[in-house]
Amino acid sequence: MANAPDDLALPAALAEVAAIGFEWEYDDETDEARGCDYELYERFEEPERTAWWFRLWTGNKEVDGAEFRFFGTTGGGDYTGFWLVRPGAPVVEQPVVYVGSEGDRAVVARDLGDLLWIFAAGLGPAEALEGPDGTAEPNEAFRAIAERHAPGRERSPAEIVEAAQAEFPRFPELIADLCR
Repeated sequence: MANAPDDLALPAALAEVAAIGFEWEYDDETDEARGCDYELYERFEEPERTAWWFRLWTGNKEVDGAEFRFFGTTGGGDYTGFWLVRPGAPVVEQPVVYVGSEGDRAVVARDLGDLLWIFAAGLGPAEALEGPDGTAEPNEAFRAIAERHAPGRERSPAEIVEAAQAEFPRFPELIADLCR
């Protein structure tokens, strides 16, 4: 299976996004931000690191987060990754989840293709959850990647998030059940 725990290479589309990177600026004087506070890793997080962090986050020493492949973070320490819930499906066809440093947890996209269209809209995972219909500036470089890797799948970020959460409505509860 591609992207098994011993294969930490990002899928091609994510690697392309990571190579471009996200722009983010914060103005202390106006208390306003521009861009997207999000950074993709160069590869999937090491399983040992995921286990350490997930145990810390849940307060549960019996979990290891092996059902996740984390690939990005915000400056505040929020995690984003694939949730390996679809048996036998490649990692790029797994839902994308957000686990926030303050206890937030949600499904953001049904798969990588949907996430690419969120990026194309100029949003990161946190922004897609907080205000998908905001005033983000579309990112043309990310749009080109989305068109190549997920052609014909463009929808608004709000529609993408809504579809993902409709398919996996119990994700927040499942994570809450792991917390101690």
